[in-house]
Amino acid sequence: MMGRQTVDQSQLFYLFNLEEQIPADHLLRRLNPIVTRVLVDLREKLAPFYSDIGRPSIDPELMIRMLIVGYCYGIRFERKLCEEVKLHLGYRWFCRLELDDKVPDHSTFSVNRHGRFRDSDIFRQVFEAVVRACMDAGLVKGEGFAVDASVIEADASRYHGKAPGEIDWSAPERQTRAVAEFLTALDDEGADADRKPPKVISPVDPCSAWTARANKRVQFGYGLNYLIDIEYAVIVDVEATPARTYDEVAATKTMIKRTDERLELKPERLAADTAYGTGKFLHWVIGSGITPHIPVWDMSTREEGILSRADFTFDRQRNLYICPQGKFLRTTGTVHDGRTIIYRASTGDCGSCQLKSKCTPNMSFRKIPRDVHEDARDATRALMGTPEFAKSRNERKKVEMRFAHLKTHHGFERMRLRGLSGARDEFHLAAIVQNLKTLANYIWRPLLDIPVACVA
Repeated sequence: MMGRQTVDQSQLFYLFNLEEQIPADHLLRRLNPIVTRVLVDLREKLAPFYSDIGRPSIDPELMIRMLIVGYCYGIRFERKLCEEVKLHLGYRWFCRLELDDKVPDHSTFSVNRHGRFRDSDIFRQVFEAVVRACMDAGLVKGEGFAVDASVIEADASRYHGKAPGEIDWSAPERQTRAVAEFLTALDDEGADADRKPPKVISPVDPCSAWTARANKRVQFGYGLNYLIDIEYAVIVDVEATPARTYDEVAATKTMIKRTDERLELKPERLAADTAYGTGKFLHWVIGSGITPHIPVWDMSTREEGILSRADFTFDRQRNLYICPQGKFLRTTGTVHDGRTIIYRASTGDCGSCQLKSKCTPNMSFRKIPRDVHEDARDATRALMGTPEFAKSRNERKKVEMRFAHLKTHHGFERMRLRGLSGARDEFHLAAIVQNLKTLANYIWRPLLDIPVACVA
């Protein structure tokens, strides 16, 4: 017999405890004690950015907690986030909102994100506080780091790219924060002013870069750079760059220096892929006292049957190369493109050589380019066959898994904000959430509301 709901009048009063509705093993309950500890000094840090007069503003801790919920569950649009917090009991509990408490309006996030939060660099401070909590819990060893970058698609159509000279930046529709940030960066550009301008640029987000690496298609994007401690894959630093290899390699230096200065963390070894194996970067890594477990970027291999640079012997004392026939290749010492020295054989030696067809069939003499930091490249090559190098190569996959987890479980495949500052905000929040989840998974105890490791 099919039943029928007979009650047509709702109960007048309810006894409801929001705390009792959240399961003991819920992710937000595990994150709560850690977030509480991390945000303990939040108001003090933000106090200088609030006025002493006027109406009381929204509690900044509430907004930070809501943003953590949003990036944890892939709800990155503020309007949608406010709706979800309003309806979801778990979100309300984590944000410390009672059933009758009003959820902030979505416009509040935009005002604070572009104002107080960005001016105070609060996302960076929260990120570093989470890293210190991971260090206190013993999840950061500081022995081996890995670095990599992943392209995140910008909030810009790939069909509307234009050449830089075709864009009128004074047009009313171009008066945006992202464009202003881009034009300010151009005015402030110094050391890299001689770099070639991009062929294609986005009119709505000119700080992004035209790239074809992500998803094997051409698009505008930003580089999400992660520096992780290999032991537990804790993200010890994060940096936003345009999606260009040059900027991503330069960002690695910034991250390593910053972790040393702010967190007193300096790795014994650094693992990365071939994109980081340039002579200049390897020279910097070795000079910083770090062992590079990085494959050397080597373009010296010739087509099959043609002698490559490895077939020539370098005489360091006399500063010349010796070919397989015992002839010398000398150099004038001129540095080309700021990084390469050319060694040339004589036309007479090559013209009568019986190996010319296998050495330099298309030129009258053989020349060999040598990186000005070839010593660093050679030192790195000597490490490539060691067991330690092979181990680091396998452990480097942990940073790639960080990107995969972010895109798969957090839905972070496209930018929500525009401009390099917007990318920094989003990447910091993403790294904060990933580190919080790592910390909660390793130290949480089902019977304790707050882990022992976080009490100190």
